[in-house]
Amino acid sequence: MYQSSHKRYIHAKSDIFTKQLWSWFIRSQHTYKKKMKGIILHGGHGTRLRPLTHTGPKQLLPIANKPMSQYALDDLKTAGITDIGIIIGDVYPDKVKEYYGTGEKFGVNITYIYQDSPKGISHAIRLCKDFIGNDKFIVYLGDNVLRKNLVDYTKKFQTSDSDAMILLCAVDDPQRFGVAELDGTKIKKIIEKPKNPPSNLAVIGIYFLTPKIFDIIDNLKPSLRGELEITDALQLLMDKGNKIEYDTVTGWWKDTGTPEDIIHANKLVLDSIGTENQFLIDDNSAIKDDIVIGKDTEISRDSFVTGPVIIGKNCKIGPAVRIGPYVSVGNNCILKNCNIENSIIMDDCKISAKTDLSDSIIAHGSEIEDHITPKKQQFLIGERSHLRI
Repeated sequence: MYQSSHKRYIHAKSDIFTKQLWSWFIRSQHTYKKKMKGIILHGGHGTRLRPLTHTGPKQLLPIANKPMSQYALDDLKTAGITDIGIIIGDVYPDKVKEYYGTGEKFGVNITYIYQDSPKGISHAIRLCKDFIGNDKFIVYLGDNVLRKNLVDYTKKFQTSDSDAMILLCAVDDPQRFGVAELDGTKIKKIIEKPKNPPSNLAVIGIYFLTPKIFDIIDNLKPSLRGELEITDALQLLMDKGNKIEYDTVTGWWKDTGTPEDIIHANKLVLDSIGTENQFLIDDNSAIKDDIVIGKDTEISRDSFVTGPVIIGKNCKIGPAVRIGPYVSVGNNCILKNCNIENSIIMDDCKISAKTDLSDSIIAHGSEIEDHITPKKQQFLIGERSHLRI
């Protein structure tokens, strides 16, 4: 009798534990799937990228034949976020709307939010209060490219009780970025572009936030450069006793503020061909090892391609062309009698010069012709330029 009652007691306890465990699992799944929204910052004048930004926003400049801000959009979508606000300014906003539209062709819903002048990241975030409502959200700077997607980071933030989460990456030049000072496993301080950085841990341009940040921004004062800084907002959030956690980035992260940064980002993305599906451009491309060739592109028998390389559709390559390594060629390009390495050639370009191009960016619709003495050249050419050398 005792044994039978004891067994029933054990079974009852086991049933209660099972129900509790199942209830916890359901709650955790519900929490993970709780709606989040995304914000992509698409403003700024991109002065360090001129002449490339004389005719369009920097975030639409291609890296491996895809606009850099599309990497942000794809990352958000992969993390399950489909309601996305894009903040646009006075730098060719119509081109942004023309490319992204309603977001339908990318599988997301896009709302455009206008920032009349570049008054800082925190100012841009504050403009999104009505769009965000009561949801947690991610702010992604449109000129940042990240090696790893956001899935794990997003899940961590969704299931936490933190009021914000930042991502940190060790860099060689921390004075260029917002920098975190740590005290053990906690964030002690966040400083914007310090002359004497307390660490080499840069705060990358992806921020996980809750609506608490809006009241914080309302109490910010402009920095010396006249902007509402995101680092100041995060610091004030901490000073008021709110919880901020962090995670560290594995793999690479790139802030593409200069032509050299864009060329380096192009190299990093091209190195991922064949290993990271998130970086492949479309289903109509032929992929062999580390070379991607678009539909209807022709390459002459006396031309050579050394990967990693991506070539768009409807291109004519040859005669006597050598491409690679680390070259992106856009759609509808014609290349003759040239050698190109570590460079970006955008759509509709024509190069017929007998020259070696390296570490160059040639913008849409440009033409280079009639080089007399072959030698290595480095160019940064704006849209629809015609260069005869």
